[in-house]
Amino acid sequence: MQLSDIQAIANDFVDTSPLNRVAGWGEGAIYDYPLLGVAAADDPLFTRLKEAEAVGPQHLSPVEWLNNAQTVISYFLPFSKKVREANRRLGIAADEWLTGRIQGEEFNNALRDELVQSFVAGGYAAVSPARDSRFAVINRRSTWSERHVAYIAGLGTFSLSRSLITKYGSAGRVGSVIVNLDIAPTIRAYTTLEEYCTKCGTCILRCPPLAINEQGKDNAVCSAYLDRVLARYRPRYGCGKCQTGVPCEAKIPV
Repeated sequence: MQLSDIQAIANDFVDTSPLNRVAGWGEGAIYDYPLLGVAAADDPLFTRLKEAEAVGPQHLSPVEWLNNAQTVISYFLPFSKKVREANRRLGIAADEWLTGRIQGEEFNNALRDELVQSFVAGGYAAVSPARDSRFAVINRRSTWSERHVAYIAGLGTFSLSRSLITKYGSAGRVGSVIVNLDIAPTIRAYTTLEEYCTKCGTCILRCPPLAINEQGKDNAVCSAYLDRVLARYRPRYGCGKCQTGVPCEAKIPV
């Protein structure tokens, strides 16, 4: 199985899964086709994620999730134009964004499962950490950071808001699967963590709880705001204002 085969499986799932469609949206979808990247399971950057200034010692390496791991497949699911444009309005998150955040993550989980099942059907061992019982978030730090994994797989770099900026923008969701199949890693077209961020300040101005400044994002302030949104719109929640501004929505030159 090659990366092109995995892309085809993912694209077909985007086209056919009912979880990517919302009643009342007509033919509109939550997500467009995903951007895929590949990292070697023994990439030294996975070890660096265990450092306190990265994710932390609780972060498990690919071989700790799957003892014969060879490859990590990471993907970025870009929100559709409908979702992005609706959330450009200032104020609280748009209904389309809240739908995308909750139903969209249900789709993301289903895509994780679909990819794992496809690998297993092909005779390989595979696991999606976010779907594993060992996955946990401890003091706002997880045992598997999808965004950091995406960085290692060459999908993009971080912004002031800590969103991942890809060539498809930053408005979307991230997922990954670890497999004991050897696939050539994709090239990381960058060398620093924030290389794609222009420090334009758009995310600072768009942040409702003022959690972002020139030094980065205060995760505690952001989380407290999301808790208030959840209390109002339960079971849905979200914000994404920092991800739906220009230029972070614009494609990164390649």
